[in-house]
Amino acid sequence: MTSSQNMAAEGKAPFVVMVKPVGSRCNMRCRYCYYLGADNVMPAPFSSALPAAGTGAASTPSSSARVMSYALLERFISDYVASVPGPVVSFTWHGGEPTLAGLDFYREAVRLEKKYLPEGWECWNSLQTNGLLLDDEWCDFIAAEHFDVGISIDGTEAVHDANRLDVGGTGTWDRVMAAVGRLKARGVLPDLLCTVNHASAGNGAAVYRALRDLGTGWIQFIPIVIEGEKSGLSIPPGEYGEFLVDAFAEWFYHDLGRGEVQLFSETAMMLNGKEASLCWLQKKCGKVLVVEADGGVYACDHFVRQDHLIGALGTEKAADDPSGEHRQETAEAGSLPLLRTLADSGFQREFGARKETELTGQCRECPYLELCHGGCIKDRTAKSLKGESGHNILCPGLYRYFDYAVPRLRRAMALSAAGKKPQEIMQICIREEREKYRKIQRNDPCPCGSGKKYKQCCMKRVP
Repeated sequence: MTSSQNMAAEGKAPFVVMVKPVGSRCNMRCRYCYYLGADNVMPAPFSSALPAAGTGAASTPSSSARVMSYALLERFISDYVASVPGPVVSFTWHGGEPTLAGLDFYREAVRLEKKYLPEGWECWNSLQTNGLLLDDEWCDFIAAEHFDVGISIDGTEAVHDANRLDVGGTGTWDRVMAAVGRLKARGVLPDLLCTVNHASAGNGAAVYRALRDLGTGWIQFIPIVIEGEKSGLSIPPGEYGEFLVDAFAEWFYHDLGRGEVQLFSETAMMLNGKEASLCWLQKKCGKVLVVEADGGVYACDHFVRQDHLIGALGTEKAADDPSGEHRQETAEAGSLPLLRTLADSGFQREFGARKETELTGQCRECPYLELCHGGCIKDRTAKSLKGESGHNILCPGLYRYFDYAVPRLRRAMALSAAGKKPQEIMQICIREEREKYRKIQRNDPCPCGSGKKYKQCCMKRVP
């Protein structure tokens, strides 16, 4: 049996690797980007053992020293295929802007995937991109090789162009829209990844409608949280909650069953007793490693820094414990592949467990704990109501969203269980919502408990 077949037989847990073939390099200058210029070059002894870009079995498709070499690409693909239980191997290409590696880089990646994929297995490629380089040749390749694509777009033109600028400081909305059109013309429906930032505040319904009208079927909202920032680019926690509620109301009363919004779908799934698939909603994390352009392997996309460097492809070894405690992991000849070793390492397990073990008392007592599990640990930069450090800064917004969405989703689920179709469910819920607010006057306190007047709160959401 191969090592992968052995892992499948032993029930080894799957994990995902996010690959960044050009590191943080990007052809845009988004105002809120936390990653541009944040590459961590591996310290000795790891970096000295790696093949330099442009060396190895084949040259890299760029003169930049920050593009993963073909030799290192092959090392990654062979190790990753041998590390996962299969029979599906997921490759996630990220950045920076991963298309800067060049189209030939991905042609080579596909060739290598086919070379190392065991018989009967299949691979899934996902490319996360800003879309600026997706011309006809790129889109033909994506369609032919069945790549899934995630395109970053912040909704309406005004909201998008407030922050998503090219290197010359010009808005990019029209070019992103053109890329979406080229993909759709070839039958590729990209996922739409939308950041929620200061420009999004008060625009939840409009942003949702703009993304819905693109007709791709999948929307993901990603809050911008910049620790210690003074620029005001982050979404304030309260505004984040109102954004989600506005978007949810628009989706729930007009588009139920029509398209999917990731957070709304995940909430419904958890209310049905299933585990969330989104890492920041799970009880534990640590199942998504990051491989940088120089082969450095990090614990998480949000912790690409030296204290979370857990290993390096090309060196056949893992890093000393980033926490400073005594630990050394190595992948010796004949043992498990390096990425499998790193995914199962003590440091990575402890990193993932922190999500549960470091919850504040406020989180542990929260009625929605089982739905968010304290959120992403990168966002635990606030104090709880009792002054505990390490509380999620987005907590007020998430609480507001759950408070609004959960009872409505439960009602929809009950109606669905009774045999009602989405259109019928919407009609019933609209009648019930109108009746709930029928006697409320504009200047009355809103029944939702927000403390605002009805005209400043839920009045705009009543269908």
